[in-house]
Amino acid sequence: MIIPSIDLMGGQAVQLVGGRELALEAGDPRPLMERFRLAGEVAVIDLDAALGQGDNSQLIEDLLSMGPCRVGGGIRDVETALGWLDRGAAKVILGTMARPDVLGELPSHRVIAALDALDGEVVVHGWRTRTGESVEERMRELRGLVGGFLVTFVEREGRLGGTASERVGALLEAAAGADLTVAGGVATTAQIAELHRLGVDAQVGMAIYTGRLDLADCMAAPMRSDRPDGLWPTVVCDPQGRALGLAYSDSESLREAVRRRRGVYHSRSRGLWVKGESSGATQRLLRVDLDCDADALRFVVTQEAPGFCHRETDTCWGEAWGLARLERTLRSRARDAPEVAPAGSYTRRLLSDPTLLAAKLSEEASELAEARTPREVAWEAADLLYFTFTAMARAGVSLAEVEAELDRRAGVITRRPGDAKPRGKGS
Repeated sequence: MIIPSIDLMGGQAVQLVGGRELALEAGDPRPLMERFRLAGEVAVIDLDAALGQGDNSQLIEDLLSMGPCRVGGGIRDVETALGWLDRGAAKVILGTMARPDVLGELPSHRVIAALDALDGEVVVHGWRTRTGESVEERMRELRGLVGGFLVTFVEREGRLGGTASERVGALLEAAAGADLTVAGGVATTAQIAELHRLGVDAQVGMAIYTGRLDLADCMAAPMRSDRPDGLWPTVVCDPQGRALGLAYSDSESLREAVRRRRGVYHSRSRGLWVKGESSGATQRLLRVDLDCDADALRFVVTQEAPGFCHRETDTCWGEAWGLARLERTLRSRARDAPEVAPAGSYTRRLLSDPTLLAAKLSEEASELAEARTPREVAWEAADLLYFTFTAMARAGVSLAEVEAELDRRAGVITRRPGDAKPRGKGS
């Protein structure tokens, strides 16, 4: 797959040639992140921090709130690395400080060692100092201490002249099972496909920024099909991973889907099909995933009413159930205003009376805490979930947002004691 990259300098997205010459200023990186996150993790590199001339920390935090990022640039100690992991970085990228004594204090599966290679020799300090050590030697030293390696071919970086594919075999051997990403010179989808075939990810920046490569074409580069029509089966899911239905994609429809950030597919009867264009049941595209064999896609979308199916149901297998059904019902009533809920509806009362809702939340939480049998716990948990989802709907918060916060917390390394807060008087 590809790893789109965003290099930051002076609060702007930039591209350098050979790590020195400013070749391109792409402005505010947030619109880039909106596009790039469709492909998965995005590499965000703080060049100012790497060069010791300030940092772009607040901007990086904004990007972290938009999607999964690998954060690198200027991470020179354990505390800084842990700080980025605690703030939501999927992984941290360490360059000069990718040393055994530092890496030993970090979770290896979330650390990438960045090795910058100039004609095969590791260079440091912003690509300005030669070390006399080969990339493969350094990789062997760090085996077992990192989950992946990022090897940048400095002499090719930003020049769009093609990457050093002939060196990948030796790098894979040195990686010894760790993930390998290469950067520098990737300029064609054929190169991306070849790297994928070898089991290597391609980090791409300049080629996408300049328009030489289309993001969707990069994402599709590894795709293949065993169908006579060449289409890719596309499983359409909601943010919780529930399947809404099956569609089909091709290169054209994927380009349009990524360009519009909407559910766009290839209809076997109509050709290019923009979901909901006539019915209003549109989809906002959140992410595109390739399956393990690169012969099927998954579109993660938010689906507008009346649902995915042409029969106006949530899914092609009928209506949603459980939490998805509860969320849909409560959000629709909150969106339409409480007075639209059925007369006498308890939900209507709760949406109109925040004091009552707060009291019920406290009451039901207490009852769940006191429940003992499995049946009692299930009953009280269902009550509490109903009131919790009502509070979420009233505030316009989706389950996907709550899950994203849970995922962020799951990635926090520095843990607090988690003791109960003292209750105030009258509580």
